[in-house]
Amino acid sequence: MTLSIEPLIYIGIFVGVVLLVQGIYLMVFGKSVSMTARVNRRLSMLEKGGSREDVLAKLRKEMDQHMKSRTVPLYSLIADKAQKANIAFTPQQLIFVMIALTFAAFILMTMLTGAALPLRVLLSVGMGVGAVYYWVNSKAKKRISLIEEQLPDAVELMVRSLRVGHPFVTAIGTVAKEVADPLGSELGVIADEAAYGKDVAESIGAMAERLDLQDLRFLAVAVGIQQTSGGNLAEILDGLAKVIRARFRLFRRVKAITAEAKWSGNFLSVFPLLALVGINVMQPDYYADVIGTQYFIPACAIVGVMLFVNMVFMRMMVNIKV
Repeated sequence: MTLSIEPLIYIGIFVGVVLLVQGIYLMVFGKSVSMTARVNRRLSMLEKGGSREDVLAKLRKEMDQHMKSRTVPLYSLIADKAQKANIAFTPQQLIFVMIALTFAAFILMTMLTGAALPLRVLLSVGMGVGAVYYWVNSKAKKRISLIEEQLPDAVELMVRSLRVGHPFVTAIGTVAKEVADPLGSELGVIADEAAYGKDVAESIGAMAERLDLQDLRFLAVAVGIQQTSGGNLAEILDGLAKVIRARFRLFRRVKAITAEAKWSGNFLSVFPLLALVGINVMQPDYYADVIGTQYFIPACAIVGVMLFVNMVFMRMMVNIKV
């Protein structure tokens, strides 16, 4: 039995390309984009001597730059994810990173494998674009998850500030100073926009749409209704905080209950691909007798479509919304 390590080389190159994206990002922006710092990014920029107006302009530019480039054919694949992840790279820089990683993957495959030129070109493009998409998507999921976790505590802090007599804008400013990133900088932008005359409910609504978070939409609606109809905003937000916390707790419970099903679905989706890689590693000539027949390519296409449909249905079955 002969062994072929080319499939493992392809996997190793893809993993290396993903790590290279993260390395470039950290090398360019360093700790300024960290979501684990105790002081949020907006306050750090202010402490370094930046004026409130300049910091607001810079943060708003980063928040809006990706959605303005959705019409770019290649970039449209990741624009929404990059917006949610608040990637500090500009769209042009991110496209350049895709191209650079494509060339890097092509060079590595040329040096380490004996694949044909068309296959190397196809795989290198897939790895360059796929690695950036995977990295941006993971960043977006992590950031949205952190915001969802921070939001109940932030709303409760607003309630306490309102109950001692502070205006709502002041309450948001207080939360922006106390809460870490990513929510701290987001609320700081809202407080700065309100200081320059923008309607706070409109700013919260824009933030909710940009991040696609239902809980933030509830907050925007609650603030908007209170502004037009009056009422005790502290009591409204207190009830909203309880609802958000209960919803988050229910989501965690559902996530724990469905964890086994999700792992089973992921395994059943990935196992055929792992089996294909294993067969090619352990016995490269396994398909030698049929690879030249006229039915091989159509059969591969049918199997590929069935695998894709299987992944879609597995995803739908375990993706439970709360």
